[in-house]
Amino acid sequence: MSIIVQKYGGSSVQDAESIKRVARRIVDTKRAGHQVVVVVSAMGDTTDDLLDLAADISSAPPLREMDILLSSGERMSMALLAMAIHELGETAQSFTGSQAGMITDALHGRARIIEVSPQRVQEAVDAGYVGIVAGFQGMSRESKDITTMGRGGSDTTAVALAAALDAEVCEIYTDVDGVFTADPRVVKSARKIDEISSEDMLEMAAAGTKVLHLRSVEYARRFGVKLHVRSSFSDKEGTWVIPDETDTVTIKEGEPLEQPIISGLAHESSEGKLTIRGVPDAPGKAAAVFNPIAEAGINIDMIVQDISAETKKTNISFTLPGADGDKAQRILTEHQDEIGFESLDFVPQVGKVSLIGGGMRNHPGVSARFFSALSEAGINIELISTSEIRVSVITDVEVMDKAVQAIHTAFGLDSDEEAKVYAGTGR
Repeated sequence: MSIIVQKYGGSSVQDAESIKRVARRIVDTKRAGHQVVVVVSAMGDTTDDLLDLAADISSAPPLREMDILLSSGERMSMALLAMAIHELGETAQSFTGSQAGMITDALHGRARIIEVSPQRVQEAVDAGYVGIVAGFQGMSRESKDITTMGRGGSDTTAVALAAALDAEVCEIYTDVDGVFTADPRVVKSARKIDEISSEDMLEMAAAGTKVLHLRSVEYARRFGVKLHVRSSFSDKEGTWVIPDETDTVTIKEGEPLEQPIISGLAHESSEGKLTIRGVPDAPGKAAAVFNPIAEAGINIDMIVQDISAETKKTNISFTLPGADGDKAQRILTEHQDEIGFESLDFVPQVGKVSLIGGGMRNHPGVSARFFSALSEAGINIELISTSEIRVSVITDVEVMDKAVQAIHTAFGLDSDEEAKVYAGTGR
């Protein structure tokens, strides 16, 4: 029998009735002749509640203890789901991340998978059980401690298990009907994408699309895992994310064979913009800026440097997680003498809008239409970044939704049918 891995996000298991509904879907899959392995997130807002509780106890809780605390949310979900499956006449066994063989490095809160050895899970499904695994967590072989993988880690857990178990497919269940050409909370006319390449999905996830976590898409692409993004609230087909080695593009009748393939839009509002003014225009200064930032574990996204004129001074702007803004400013101030800059400006929240599709670099009309749509909507651009299949811009966060809607319409991505959002988070 083929193995199917299913992952259910927090909105899908947010209460007892939701868990029962998920259990029925799992049982139906098993009775259709498949072996089933399930990965679950914490119920609803459980993780946020645990974070708030920890903040009430301590202003700087130890990271090791935070991982132990946060891992309890997924353990609650897996045990309750196993009980619900038993109530339906099937058998299930639940496993923590460490019991399921999720071996990570020792970095608490942001652990990376080193090895996956799911022997116990395989033995359970071979014996006729549904295997249920707590997402988002693992164990460090080095420290023997429980670790967590950060937000979205349950997606990565599911894909890693699918790869290790040689699963037929990894189904990611969310509160929307699949991957859309834009966020259906912002663009009501967004169109569901039936099939997308893992390369395009990787760009969309990196640019802010929240239906799939970036790390999970990277993992799926690397190991050739086929993903199926679906809603746990409906029986619609969803979106297939096809690994690159089998990726094909279907050309509709009458369309030219050679054309840019526009997959959709993504937007993100959790980043801030930091500008370093008056940096000497000399070799090594950019390294002096970004080395201490990297050593502090702060992720940098878009980077733009002005061209220096007679002053031999330049400004460097970059985006980073808004929550890391104060930390980055403190670090740069500590290195001000070495860098030689004059001042820092920080905007804690900006809007990033990205257009994703294949073959965009070879079609100059794409960029022209993209920027014309923003111009006609009266939206100013602060930063621009491009890749082979992506164009991203930074705008004022207050006009981000307007920018998404304008670009979506300009590229003919609107649908006649209004997209449905069943819960509200997209996960």
